[in-house]
Amino acid sequence: MSEITYLTKSGYEKLKAEVEDLKSNGRAEVARAIAEARDKGDLSENAEYDAAKDAQGMLEMKINELEKALSSARIIDESTLDTSKVTVLSKVKLKNHKINKEVEYMLVSGTEADLKAGKISVTSPIGKGLLGKKVGEVAEVETPAGILKLEVLDISI
Repeated sequence: MSEITYLTKSGYEKLKAEVEDLKSNGRAEVARAIAEARDKGDLSENAEYDAAKDAQGMLEMKINELEKALSSARIIDESTLDTSKVTVLSKVKLKNHKINKEVEYMLVSGTEADLKAGKISVTSPIGKGLLGKKVGEVAEVETPAGILKLEVLDISI
């Protein structure tokens, strides 16, 4: 059984659109590349053909992976979320005790994670450490750089 993926409505729609684009445009591009390589002659010594076939395999693997995520997706209604503790889709204001700086993250599924946009995965070390914490609690998160002490200052949606 596959792991459940929690998504916002917009995240679900974005993922669905990506799958459709890969199925139509992505497959068409790969088919063109294979046809061009095939036209160049002997397939046994044709590196372009091998590369195109590898690209096809990678594309199909990505489509399969995204379709699995869609099939196990649960769309979360943000209006029903509990802000008394950190959950999926919570916006969390934190104080990093190590560098004495405040940061803000939104906890999302792995498919929606984007650190530049302030969205971290609930399966990341920081995400796992924050889940279930309440305002005022300190999460001790083990990272490659050492243990981070993150105090939860605020939880919102």
